[in-house]
Amino acid sequence: MQGGNLLSVLLPVALFIIMLGMGMSLRRNDFLRLLSHPGQVVAGLSLQMLLLPLLGLIIVIMLNLPPVLAVGLLILTFAPGGATSNMISHLCRADTALSITLTAVTSLLVPFTLPWLTWWAMSHFMGEGVMVTLPLLETAMKLLVVTVVPVSIGMVLNAKYPALCQRLYRPVKAISLLFMFTVVVLITLANREALPQLLPQLSPAILLLACSAMLLAWLIAQRGFRYDASTSLTLAIETGIQNAGTALLVTGAILQQPQMSMTVLLYGILMQLPAVGLIIWRNSPAGVGVGSVNSQ
Repeated sequence: MQGGNLLSVLLPVALFIIMLGMGMSLRRNDFLRLLSHPGQVVAGLSLQMLLLPLLGLIIVIMLNLPPVLAVGLLILTFAPGGATSNMISHLCRADTALSITLTAVTSLLVPFTLPWLTWWAMSHFMGEGVMVTLPLLETAMKLLVVTVVPVSIGMVLNAKYPALCQRLYRPVKAISLLFMFTVVVLITLANREALPQLLPQLSPAILLLACSAMLLAWLIAQRGFRYDASTSLTLAIETGIQNAGTALLVTGAILQQPQMSMTVLLYGILMQLPAVGLIIWRNSPAGVGVGSVNSQ
C-alpha cells in the first residue's frame, strides 16, 4: 500500500518533469512541420484506433484468454498512448512533436470511442455490456496538465535560453530514465502479491501485443508509407505503448473489475521491456546512426 501511495504522488511529478524536459528539446517549427505533413497524424491515428484493437482481438482469441482478462486487455487497446509514450519517444530520439500531437488528438477522440468499444467487448466476451462514461472536458484537461502545459513551458525556456537548455538536456534525460525505472519498481512492489498469479497467463499475451504492434506499425510506416526512421519509430511506439492510466480508470474506478485492473497493471510493467530495448538501441552506436528528429 505504501508503494501505491508513493506512486500516486511520484507519478504526476515525474511526468511533469519529463514533459518539461521534452519541451526544452522542442521548437515551434517542430509542430508547424506537421501541418505540412498531415498524413503522418492520420497514419498514427489509424494505427492506434484501428490496427491495435484488431490485433488485440486476434491475440485474445488466439490465446483463448478467460473473458474477464480478454476484456481487460482489449480495453488497453482502446486507450491510445499518453504521456508515457511521449516520454519513450523522447528518450528514443524519435519525433517527439508528432508523439505529443497524436496524444492531444486522441485525448479528444477516446471519450467517444472507448465507451462504445468497451460495451462491445463486454457484450461479446462476458455476455453483458456496460456503457462507460468518460467526461470529455475532464479527460482532456488531465492530459493537458501533464503534457501540453509542461511542454509549453519547456519550449518557452528553449526559445529564450537555448544554450542553457542544451546544457540541461543530458541531465534531464538521465532524470527521466531514473523516474521511469522508479515508477516500474513501485508498480511492481505495490502489486507483488497479486501479480504472480496472473503472470503466467497474461505475460505471453501482453508481450505479444506490445511487440507485434510495434513491429507491424514500424513495417507499415516504413514499407507502406515510406516514412523516415524517426517518424516510423514514433508511430511504432504510439501503437505499442498504451495509456495504462486511462485503462485503469475504466477497469478499476468505473467497472470495478479487479482482475481487469491487474491486467492493466501487469501491462504497465511488461510494456517497459520492449520500450527499454528501444531506448538502449537508439542510444547505442548502432541506433545513433539511424536518422532522428529532435535529437541533441
